[in-house]
Amino acid sequence: MKRQIAVALLIALIATPLLAQAPKGWKLRVDRSTSASDPDAAGDIKFVTMGTGFHATNPTAAVYWNPANTATGNYSLKGTFTLMKPSGHVNYYGLVFGGSDLEGAGQTYLYFLVAQNGTWLVKQRNGDQTTNITPRTASDAVKQPGEDGKSTNELEVRVMADKIDYLVNGTVVHSTPKTGPTAKTDGIYGFRVNHLLEVHVDKFGVSKTS
Repeated sequence: MKRQIAVALLIALIATPLLAQAPKGWKLRVDRSTSASDPDAAGDIKFVTMGTGFHATNPTAAVYWNPANTATGNYSLKGTFTLMKPSGHVNYYGLVFGGSDLEGAGQTYLYFLVAQNGTWLVKQRNGDQTTNITPRTASDAVKQPGEDGKSTNELEVRVMADKIDYLVNGTVVHSTPKTGPTAKTDGIYGFRVNHLLEVHVDKFGVSKTS
């Protein structure tokens, strides 16, 4: 019996790192709050592989990406995001695309995010500045937390020759032309999780489209 227990403990110790270890090749950039009325929580970010996806626990906001993950031309970027529990106030999470210089002062990217209150938004990051492409907008397509505190939303960005469609759970909630602030879609893709959130990301990746 003692030997069986020892073997079981050994298996558990071996298996645990496989379920929760830092994703190989991935990077993150912390985006600390500068608002005294909306401070970050204490502690460090925890970002690990879990199951077939990724799990991010964010006392501070961060963008996550693998430099090898780039997309050009026409493509579809998808990810299934499960909010593990709502935060004390509205915070957003979702897809990042068209990124460049994500570790430098000249960082740029577009992002399509949803929140626990059933809203979504599209923004552009350019250095330290952010621009609302589309402000916070409510949609019945965005699932809100249930009695267990969790909500799961599949987000998708479809980049085409002349426009970009933004989908939540298969529903197109918005489209923008590929001009002006949303003209640049080639580049690194990843995801963003704002502060005070714990989010699981699965089925994440890009496929080429015609």
